[in-house]
Amino acid sequence: MRELTYRGVVYPWHCDHMGHMNVMWYAGKFDEATWNLLSLFGLTVKYMKQENTGTVAAEQRTFYKQELLAGMTVYIKSGIIEVKDKSIKFFHEMRNCDTDEIAAITFYTGIYIDNKERKPCSIPEEIKKLAADFVTSEIPQP
Repeated sequence: MRELTYRGVVYPWHCDHMGHMNVMWYAGKFDEATWNLLSLFGLTVKYMKQENTGTVAAEQRTFYKQELLAGMTVYIKSGIIEVKDKSIKFFHEMRNCDTDEIAAITFYTGIYIDNKERKPCSIPEEIKKLAADFVTSEIPQP
C-alpha cells in the first residue's frame, strides 16, 4: 500500500545556481514524509519519547528523475518494503502535482534504537504488526 505522506511547494530559496531545487531540499521533503509514514503505524515522536527510543537512517539511496523548479507543487507517496526485528526498509516517490511525473525516488533503511544505550533494539510487536499493513509489492523502479 502506498500512502500520501507529503504535499508541498518548491520555493525560490529551495533552488540553487542551476535554477532547480537543490538536493538538500529533496532530502528535507523526504524526511518530512518519513515522519508522516512512521506516525501511520504508531512511531510518533510522542511514542518514542515515552519509550526512550528513536529511529536512525542507516542507508539512503536517492534517484533523481526530473528537475523541479520554483512554484511547482509536489506530493510524496510512501510504502514499506520490509519490516525486520530492528529495522524497516521503505521508499518515498516524489511526483510533480501538475504532470504526475516522478521527480525522485528514495529508498531508506531505518534502524530502531534505544536512546539510552544508543544501540539498535527490537521494534515492539504491536508496531511491527501495524507497519506490516503498509508493506507493498508495488515498489518503484529507479
